[in-house]
Parts: sequence; structure tokens; C-alpha cells
Amino acid sequence: MTDSRIDPVQDATRPLRDDIRFLGGVLGETIRDHEGPEVFDLIERVRTEAFRIRREEVGRSAVADMLAGVDIETAIPLIRAFSYFVLLANLAEDIQRDRRRAAHVAAGEPPQDSSLAATYRKLDAARLDGDQVADLLVDALVSPVITAHPTETRRRTVFDVQTQITDLMRMRQRYDDTEAERAEYELRIRRQVLALWRTALIRLARLRIQDEIAVGLRYYELTLLEVIPAINAEVRAALRSRWPGAELLPQPILRPGSWIGGDRDGNPFVTAEVVREAAHQAAAVAFGHYLRELVELEKELSLSARLAPVTAAVTALADTGYADPLVHADEPYRRALHAIRGRLTVTAQRALGHLPVDGLAGRIEGVEPYPDPRAVLDDLDAIDASLHASRDGLLTERLSALRNAVETFGFHLQGLDMRQNSEVHEQVVAEIFAWAGVHPDYASLAEADRVELLAAELRTRRPLLGPHARLSELATKELGIVRAATEVVETLGAEAVPNYIISMCTSVSDMLEAALLLKEGGLLDPGPPDGAPSCTVGIVPLFETIEDLGAGAATLSAALEVPVYRELVAARGMRQEVMLGYSDSNKDGGYLAANWALYRAELDLVDVARKAGIRLRLFHGRGGTVGRGGGRSYDAILAQPAGAVHGALRLTEQGEVIAAKYAEPRAAHRNLESLIAGTLESTLLDVEGLGADAEPSYDLMDDLAARARAAYARLVHETPGFVQYFRQSTPVAEVGDLNIGSRPASRKPTNSVSDLRAIPWVMAWSQARVMLPGWYGTGSALEEWVGGDPQRLATLSDLYQRWPFFRTVLSNLAQVLAKSDLDIAARYADLVDDKTLRDTIFGMICEEHARTVAMHAAITGNDHLLADNASLAESIHNRFPYLEPLNQMQVELLRRLRSGDDSDLVKRGILLTMNGLATALRNSG
Repeated sequence: MTDSRIDPVQDATRPLRDDIRFLGGVLGETIRDHEGPEVFDLIERVRTEAFRIRREEVGRSAVADMLAGVDIETAIPLIRAFSYFVLLANLAEDIQRDRRRAAHVAAGEPPQDSSLAATYRKLDAARLDGDQVADLLVDALVSPVITAHPTETRRRTVFDVQTQITDLMRMRQRYDDTEAERAEYELRIRRQVLALWRTALIRLARLRIQDEIAVGLRYYELTLLEVIPAINAEVRAALRSRWPGAELLPQPILRPGSWIGGDRDGNPFVTAEVVREAAHQAAAVAFGHYLRELVELEKELSLSARLAPVTAAVTALADTGYADPLVHADEPYRRALHAIRGRLTVTAQRALGHLPVDGLAGRIEGVEPYPDPRAVLDDLDAIDASLHASRDGLLTERLSALRNAVETFGFHLQGLDMRQNSEVHEQVVAEIFAWAGVHPDYASLAEADRVELLAAELRTRRPLLGPHARLSELATKELGIVRAATEVVETLGAEAVPNYIISMCTSVSDMLEAALLLKEGGLLDPGPPDGAPSCTVGIVPLFETIEDLGAGAATLSAALEVPVYRELVAARGMRQEVMLGYSDSNKDGGYLAANWALYRAELDLVDVARKAGIRLRLFHGRGGTVGRGGGRSYDAILAQPAGAVHGALRLTEQGEVIAAKYAEPRAAHRNLESLIAGTLESTLLDVEGLGADAEPSYDLMDDLAARARAAYARLVHETPGFVQYFRQSTPVAEVGDLNIGSRPASRKPTNSVSDLRAIPWVMAWSQARVMLPGWYGTGSALEEWVGGDPQRLATLSDLYQRWPFFRTVLSNLAQVLAKSDLDIAARYADLVDDKTLRDTIFGMICEEHARTVAMHAAITGNDHLLADNASLAESIHNRFPYLEPLNQMQVELLRRLRSGDDSDLVKRGILLTMNGLATALRNSG
């Protein structure tokens, strides 16, 4: 009989609390053994007081007073202790989520939203026409793009140990193990926790871009090589079974990309050699996977020709295998697979310039490399067909997985995007034109004259530069990078470098300048005099500021009116990609204004695409935090306007979010299927939900966005001394010392907010627990518009219930507000020298925070911020007491540093607190 007195919520979370208690106990014992009882006792007293603060039994000064005079030699292990407490609590939460999902499935409950199973149910209920589905899913693509934007503060070593502890904790929770087995798991966990404690949390040196390339590729080995092809096969089979005559998804829908090694906007370390290295290392991962799988297949498929008939195609392939006809003489599949391995070895050697690690050893004579991945698939398909013909299809599991992998990853593994700022393009084009005698001062030309000149040059195959052209270092480097990309395309295929992105794109000439550089580098062919131009690379404008987002549709429309550019788009199947920047628009105009500018831009771009007869694909430049476009991807996709997804979606994955989503197979599968689920639903179903109320709702949002932007501007752009306040009340100056990425923290060496990169801007506010980029200005806008009118408040409440966009905006805002803590923020504000400035700006922040919380409650009807997000509420409850000492210690050390104590230990302590807080907040930059 169940005890009715047991709280079901407490009962459901008991395993989580037990795990946190166990891991915390192991860490505590390790600290006591290695740091001594005095340090351990201080940590325990601080921890106890932090939890008493959460229970409101004592004031915030309880911890601050304990830490005020602590010596730095004691502070370092204390900071490390709470950083590791948080890391282990995160680990326990991830395991708890898996428990909950397993319990959900075991209980036979309906599939949850964001799963493909739930999406298939919705599609079945909609009874869609197969021809309509086929039209909407032409060129279907879901592409998560891993970027070099750094907010992941954990070292790879720490990450690897954490992964091992996670695996051991999962083993420990199995119910059928003996006490002895459980004790063995716990001993192994203690060993790993000891290794963790003895491992440095922060890097001594800044990451090189080569390190970033390697870090990005490690997720393929961990999960993506297996998970992505499996999902592609699953989705294709599911859709084709529902619409059997439509031949849906002729290409895999899920195809990943990367910016690491190709994104040189503000990163001087990206060179031609880095482009080659990034592409070749990715290809080496793909080839290595295929070759290893072929070795295993050769072991598995030991079928004898005396017992299993084979097709003529396999016999012919087997005849090209082992040079010695007596080796596996009557085992044709082994010989055929050996032949494939030989050709693939030669193919990899040609592409990479060296013999692949897992290829056939020794000199391979008379073997032709595969011309393309399709030829590899033809041979694998021949083996598959033969096995099925002899009714041995049960043996094709590994073979099918390999076929799916080759179809998905090709020779290139991932598409490497190129990106550069439009200002750089203008400088390089001006220099090329001056050297070639085309025009002495291109920069002085009006926009119409620029477009005319660029369009004319794109019509001729005549190169502007000869081999002996003398250009500046910048121009030489930029052209060298494009030429390196051409080499990559020639060896690995067009999908290896699929896009060229133009940052801060504001005009048609910005787009055509990039096209001219692609022409000079060999990626764009103007075609014969009576023919059309073509380009293997898509030219992608990136609209980033609120003004550029507003003008983006007009810019695209004007570009499509230039005949040579429209012909380039036509050569790519009338497909045009546009990238939308979430980070700079938010820093420019605030949370609500930026979100609405993005939505409005999408509406306008969809309209332009429809009128121009092109297929639009949007690329979302989202960060990990809400202030940079973060939040649940599934909800964000459903919040797009009608027609904006249209079967295709690309989005960036950055920083610590990458590890959270893709480091473990179950998490990777879950997150990738949620992207596809959202894409299918947004494409095939009516998810906006506004109907005839769309235009009035859009007008209302125009009004709210204008009010929100004005409120944000009053603080950030118009309040005298704001930049001084920001720099003194946050650790923004120290973010650049955290060694988390290869790029500088600012685009230019200035004190302007506009020149500061979005990551340090967001990360600094997060560390100080203000979280300003994720909410400021929204409360004022909502309060002003409602004006005390109950009917207007009811209108907003109705939109919250019916409109996914508005609901997602408020839900994400609530997540940010829940992670903020203005009592802690007040401690950071005390670091500001000017008391009047401090009181003015922090007063504005507090008033707006209260206003925003109140308006959220009034509109949603929720009695607390996370009423619709129980898992995050639980997470905050479990983890945030550990943040208290980290924040208090960071303020204390910042005060010491700024008072003249610039010792290495003080600086290290600050960086350690930043690392711990970033780990606790989970999406900090």
C-alpha cells in the first residue's frame, strides 16, 4: 500500500537528492584528506550558511562576512570546492532527467512534445497530402553549426573525468547489482573525484584555434558519428511509410556544419593554412570512421561462397580485393570489403596528403581512388543487395549504419562555413580594383556605382590579379583563405565549404564584394559570354543590428534585381540563405526589441522570397543565453512566423551548450530529434495560431518593441557613465583573461558598448547575477502599454496563451529573471567608485527588474517565474546555494585586485570563480 503522506514531488526527487548527497560527501572527504580539517571546516560552515540563506533563516551578509578576510591560500581551495560541488550537482541533474524520461516511457504515457514520436502523431492527425508534403520538404535540411564562439570554460580533461563519473553513477544506480558491485562502483567514483580535485580547473594558456578545431571534432567521436546517421535513417523511414509515393528526403535531413577554422570575423588567427587544417582534420575523422567500420565488417561478414550465394556485382568487387587469391578464397564479402577499404585508403591519402591512420598499410598499387561518396555507396549497396538476395539481411546492421554515415558525412564530415566582416571585404576589393586599374578609389563610389562596377566584373572570366600582384598583408591573407577554400572544394567536394557569410551586411554591394572575392579565389565561375554564372558556395548576408534587420528584406530584394546575382541564385536552384544575428541586435536594442526585430525581419524576408520566386533558408545565429537567442530550440522553432522554416533550418551551437547537448549519446539523440521535430511541425502544421488576429498582433508588438527599445536605450546608450558602471560593477575586464577561446574580447580596442563582443557583454552581466541582456526594457514596455487597463492586460494574456512567439519570449525572460539575484548584484554595484553613478544606475536596474517580474506575473497568471518549468525550478533549488560563496568570493577578490593586490593567486582566484559560476549557470555567454 502506498503511504498517502508521502509528497509525490519529494518522492520523485529523492534519487536526485541522494545522488547529490553522495557526490558531495565524496568530494568533502577528498577535500578533508588533501586540504586539511581547517579548510574543510570553513567550507562546511560556508555551505551551511549558504543553504540557510536559501531558507531565509539568515541575511546575505552571513557568507560575505565569513569570507571578507580569508587569506588567498585558503580562498583558492574554497572556490575550487564550490565549483566542483556545482559541477557534480549538474551531473546528478542530468542523470535524474534520464530517470524521468525512462519512467515516462515505462508508464506508457503519450510521447512528450519535442520528440519525433509526438511529432509523428501530430502529422498523422493532420492527414496531410503527400504532394504537399513533398513540395514543402524539397531540400529539407536541419543543420546545427558548431561555432568557435567560446563560453565553455571547462578544460577537456575536466570534461572527460566528469563523463567517467556520470557513467559510473549510472552503473551504481542499477538495481540488480550486488552490494560488492555497488561498492566497487563507489570506489571507482572516489578515484575519479580525487583525480578531479587534483586537476586544474582553468587553462594556463589561451586556446589556439587548432585546439578549438580539435575540441569541435571530438563530439563526432563521442556521439555524432553514430547518432546523426541513425536519426536520418529513422526520419526518412518514418516519413516514407506515411507518404510512400512521395520519395521524401532523397538527401539526409540532418547535416551538420562548423565555423571553427572558417570564421575569421574578428579572429586574426584564421589563415589559409587553418582553413586547410580544419577541413582536412574533419575529413580525417570521416575517413577514419569508415575505415574502422570496414575492418569490423570484414570480421563479421565471414559468409562462405559454398554456403551463401553472392551476386555477380559482389563477385566482381571481391576479385579486386586481396592480391593473393588464396586469402579468404571462398569468403567473397571479406574480399569485397577489403577492396573497398583499399580504394578508400587511396581516396583518403589523395584528399589528406598522407596515409590515413586506419587505412591499409603499405604501398597500394593500381587502385583508383573513389571519385565521390556516391561511388563508395554504390559498392556498399552492392554488398547490401547481395545479402538481402540470399535472405541474409539480418547481418546488415553495421553495413546499414556505415551506408547511412557515408551518405550523411561524405568525404567532408561537416560543412565549413566561411565568414568575414563587410568592412574587410570593402577594403580588399578597393585594393584589388586599384591594383588592376579598374578604379582608383572604389570606397568613394556611391552605392549604385559600386553595384554597377561589381556586376560588370562578375560577368567576365578575366582575373583582376596576376601571379605577381603586390597587395597588402590583409588582401593577400583574405585571397589566400578563399583560394584555400577552393582547394578544399576540389578535393572534398562542394559540400565541404557550402556558405560564405557576410557579417554586418547592410547593402547589395556588400553581397557583391563577397562574390567578387569568390571569383578571384576560383569558387565563382562567371561562365562563358553567352552563359550564366555559377558558384559552389552560397553567398549569405548576415543582418545583425536592429536597423539592418529592418532593412534586410529590402537589401535582399535589391540584390535579386541585379541580373548577375539573380542568375547566381538560379544556378543554386533558386535557393537563398539569410543569416539573422541574435547577439548584436540584443546588445543594440535590448531583449524584446531584438526578438521582435528578428520576427519582423523573417516576415519581410518570407514575403520577398514569395514575390521573387526563391526558396528562402534562414540561419539563426543563436547563443547559449537568452540574451543571445538561447532557450529551448524546439520552442524557438515553433515560435517562428509562418513560412520562415519551410523545411530548412540552420542554427549555431556555441560554448557550454555544445557539451550539454552533444557530449553523451542519449542527450545528442534527444536534442537533434527535437530540432527535426520542430522543423517538421513548423513546416507542415499551422503552429502560429493567430489567424485573422495576426496583423493587429504584429502592430501591438511593433508598439511594445519601440517602448522596450526606448527604455533600454535610456539606460545603456543615454545614461552618462553607463560604460564606466558596467566595467566597474562586472568582471568584464577579467573575462578576456579566462583563456576560453582564441578570439579577442572586442572587435576594436575601444570602450564602446557597440564594439564589445556579445559574449563578454552577456557573460559579465551573468557573473554579476544581473542578467540584464535577457530582460531589461521589457517590463517598462508592458507596463506602459497596459496603462492599468484590464482589457489590454487581457489582450496580452490571450496572446500568451495562443501565440508561440509571445509565449516563448515570456518563458525565456522568466528563466533569466529566475537566475538573477539583485541582492548579489548589489554587492557588485558597490565596486563602482562613483556613489551617485552607482545609485542612479543600480536604482534603474532594480526598478525595471521589479516592474518586469510584476508584468510577467500579471500576464501569465503564474504565481512564480518558473511555474511552467519545473525542471529548471528544481535545478535552481539544488544548485544555487553553491553560487552564493562563489559570487561573494568573486566580489571580494575583485575589490582586492582593484585596490592594488595584483598577485597571481588573486587573479587566479577571480578566474576560478568565473569558471565555477559559468558552470553553475550552464548558459553563461
